[in-house]
Amino acid sequence: MDKGLRLINQTDSIVDSIIDQFVQRATFGKQKYGVDLDREDLSILEWIEHAKQEHMDAILYLEKLKKIVETKDIQYL
Repeated sequence: MDKGLRLINQTDSIVDSIIDQFVQRATFGKQKYGVDLDREDLSILEWIEHAKQEHMDAILYLEKLKKIVETKDIQYL
C-alpha cells in the first residue's frame, strides 16, 4: 500500500498491516459496489444482517483452519 495515503502514524507491524488492509478493503468495496459505509440506504436491521452474515463466514473460516490444525497436529507454525 502507498504509505503516502495513510492519515495516521505507524505503530507496529501487526497494527499497521491491519490498518492497511482496512483501507484496501474499503477502497475495493467502493470500487466494486459503488458505495461505502457512509451509505444511508440500509435500515438498522439490514446493517445487523450484513454483520451477522460476515461473522458467520468468519466462523466457517475459523472452523476450517481448526480442522487443518487438528488434522496436521500443528501447534505453532
